[in-house]
Amino acid sequence: MNVLVHRVLATGPLVSRIVAALFGGYALAALSSVAVLALPMNKVQAVITGQLASFLVYAGAVIWVFAVRSALKAWMGLIIVAVPLGLAAWSVS
Repeated sequence: MNVLVHRVLATGPLVSRIVAALFGGYALAALSSVAVLALPMNKVQAVITGQLASFLVYAGAVIWVFAVRSALKAWMGLIIVAVPLGLAAWSVS
């Protein structure tokens, strides 16, 4: 039992970072692509800009998640960025 607890404690932060990179990065990319529609530009140009920027946002989120010292800081960084993007995306709809 003690070995199992140690293994979960050792791999838990890694699994948390992988989940944050996959799903948190996807959420940030989706929010940023919708939030671009709030900018004062033509809708067609905003959609293309948001789509292109979402690739950079996703890559940046994945790099961020594995660059910080702890999984908690990774999740907090994703949440801090997601809140304003979510508000901007919500204002569009």
